[in-house]
Amino acid sequence: MTTKIAGLLAALFLSSTINAQPRKFAAAHIGLVYPLSTNGATAKEYTNGFSLHAIGGISYNETSLCASGVSSYVFHNADGIMLAGFSNHVRNEMNGGQLAGFMNTVRHNTRGLQAAGFMNLAGSVNGAQLGGFANIVFEYSEGIQGAGFINLAVKDFRGMQVAGFMNSANNVDGLQMSGFINQAKDANVQIAGFINIAKEVRGVQVAGFINIADSCDYPIAPINILKRGQKSLGVTVYDGTTTMATFRSGGRVMYGVVGAGYHHYSKTPLYAAEAGIGAHINIAKGFRINLEGSATSYTDFTDEIYLKSSFRIMPALSFGKKLEIFAGPSFNHVNGDDHNGDEISKNYVWSNYNWGTFNGLYFGFAGGLHYHL
Repeated sequence: MTTKIAGLLAALFLSSTINAQPRKFAAAHIGLVYPLSTNGATAKEYTNGFSLHAIGGISYNETSLCASGVSSYVFHNADGIMLAGFSNHVRNEMNGGQLAGFMNTVRHNTRGLQAAGFMNLAGSVNGAQLGGFANIVFEYSEGIQGAGFINLAVKDFRGMQVAGFMNSANNVDGLQMSGFINQAKDANVQIAGFINIAKEVRGVQVAGFINIADSCDYPIAPINILKRGQKSLGVTVYDGTTTMATFRSGGRVMYGVVGAGYHHYSKTPLYAAEAGIGAHINIAKGFRINLEGSATSYTDFTDEIYLKSSFRIMPALSFGKKLEIFAGPSFNHVNGDDHNGDEISKNYVWSNYNWGTFNGLYFGFAGGLHYHL
């Protein structure tokens, strides 16, 4: 969808052609609004050393400063700084800085800075785009894109994309970081609040919920769907008191853990849900050590709620390509409101109940089996 929208914007942005030939030079161009200026009706034929317009003006080239209360339009190149209360537009190249309250556009290459309250558009960028809502580049871009909502690089991007909601690019040599989603064909590093989508990831994917890729050795999220990764369903028993159905998914090194089950040690039924991340340490063929950190919530859906944070070291032995068994020690921290913590464990090495909150530390164990999908 973003590619189709970008294609339409590119067609509109790059389509029209206006012929203007530079025939005159003005050291200063002062005016109200075109054609009420010192260059008059032939303003589009002038190269200006300096331009100042109360409302708006046009020119062929700008060589240092162009400032307008509302909008400026340059038919060829602009060097230096463009300032406008609403928008700046350059038909060929911009070298310097564009600052506008609403929008900046450059048909071809921008070298320097585009900063707008709403949107920046450019053919290609060597520098930085800072937009309150969106930044869009139709060709190659190198530098920084920072937007309140979305950054879109139709082709390759080298540098850093930071957006409140979404980043999208073809090949990304650098970093994508967003509040919700990152999308790329190939990427180095993706960090998203909810989901990352890519094909080949050369570095790290970090997401609050899910990573999707063809391959990534270092996906960090509770769920990782990798075409050339590993996915397994299993049953895990924690401390002999909690039994969970678990799903582990990830790459060669990092993986995610989610699970749901039942705590059968307490007097009242407690239901458990788990999310975490882990790392494989390969020791020998068919034998590895899995390191896991997780957070598990326990509740009876009425008034009892506990949160257990755990770190586990679990040697794992494979039988063939599908089955793996594992077991090992864990270190756990339990936190609960208005409870004494005995519902979770009676083997605390340290515990404290103060101001209606319980905290406790204990050593435990975990074990189970995986079936690799």
